[in-house]
Amino acid sequence: MNKENREFDETDDLDELIENGETTDAGKELYEHYRFVADAGQNLLRIDKFLVNRIENASRNKIQDAAAAGSVLANGQPVKANYKVKPGDTITIEMSWPPREIEIIPEDIPLNIVYEDDALIVVNKQPGMVVHPGFGNYTGTLVNALAWHLKDHPWFQSNDPRPGLVHRIDKDTSGLLVIAKTEEAKTILARQFFYKTTERTYQAIAWGSMKEDEGTITGNIGRSIRDRKQMTVFEDESMGKPAVTHYKVLERLGYVTLVQCNLETGRTHQIRVHLKYIGHTLFNDERYGGNQILKGTTFTKYKQFVKNCFTLLPRQALHAKTLGFEHPVTGEFMRFDSDLPDDMVQTIDKWRNYIAGREEE
Repeated sequence: MNKENREFDETDDLDELIENGETTDAGKELYEHYRFVADAGQNLLRIDKFLVNRIENASRNKIQDAAAAGSVLANGQPVKANYKVKPGDTITIEMSWPPREIEIIPEDIPLNIVYEDDALIVVNKQPGMVVHPGFGNYTGTLVNALAWHLKDHPWFQSNDPRPGLVHRIDKDTSGLLVIAKTEEAKTILARQFFYKTTERTYQAIAWGSMKEDEGTITGNIGRSIRDRKQMTVFEDESMGKPAVTHYKVLERLGYVTLVQCNLETGRTHQIRVHLKYIGHTLFNDERYGGNQILKGTTFTKYKQFVKNCFTLLPRQALHAKTLGFEHPVTGEFMRFDSDLPDDMVQTIDKWRNYIAGREEE
C-alpha cells in the first residue's frame, strides 16, 4: 500500500496522519504511526534526536525504547537509536497497536459566534484554544466546541476531524475564523482561500521600532532544518513555499511597535516568521524568541516592566482582526471586524504609559 510522506507538528491536521496497517512477513500486524523524509540539507544526526525534534510530546527515552524494540526504521530497516540520519532517508515508526482513532467528542464549550446562517459560522476564537484535535489536545478544541454546536446538523459527522474548517490560526493567536456548515459552502470557501481572494488583516505587537511606515515582506517559508518545530525563510525556492505579507505601522511605542499585517498567502506561522525575518519578532512569541527582552535598556526597572507585560500577555501578541470573503450562497462580499482582546489592549496601554513616563522624565 502506498503512503504519502507526512510531517507532523502541532498545526498538522489529524486526517493528514498515516493510519493504515501493514502485515509483515512474520504475519505480525504493524501500524505506521509516523513517517518523515529527511531534507536534502539534513546534517548527520542521531535518529533519536531527529525524531524528538519532530514528534510532539515525545521523550528521547521513549524513542530509544521504540528503537530497541525494532519499531524505528530507516529506509524500511530497523535501526538502533544511534543511527545517523542522512539526507533523503525515510524514517518511520511502526507499532503493534493502531494510532488513536479519530473521533470528535462534542463538548459544550462557549463560542464567541459573531455571525451565523444556514451556510456558515464566523467565530472569534479566544487565545489559548487549539483549533482542532492533535496529539496532547484531544479535547477542549474549537472543533470539539463546533461538534457540540453542530451535533444536530444533518451534515455533521463525528468522524470528520475538521468539520467545516477551511483555514486555521495558531493556538495562542486570537481572532476570526469562518466555518462552513454545508459541503458546498466548504468547497467554495476553501477555493477562495486557495486562490487568495479572501481578506485577512491581523494586528500584532512586534519588538523594535520599524524604520518604514509600511512595506511588503517576501520569502519562501519552510520548516527549519535546525529546529523542526519552527518555520523559517529560505532563499532557495525549493526549500519553502512562496509567502507574502504586507505590513503597516499603526503606532510606535518606543521599544515595540503596533503593526497591521495583511496576508497575501497563508503559510504556517507566516506573520511570526516574516516579522522575525526582518528583525521584529512578535512580542512574547516563545517559539521564535520573542519572550526575551530583544530591545530596550538594561535597567532593572525596565526588565521588571517587560516581565509584567509578559505576565499580562502570556502568548504571542497576534490577533486575526478582520476577515473578508464572498458568501458561498449569495455571492455577497462579507467583511467582519473584531476588537483586540483585553490582554493585547492592556499591554498596549502599559507601553503607552511607559513611553509617556519616559518623556516626562
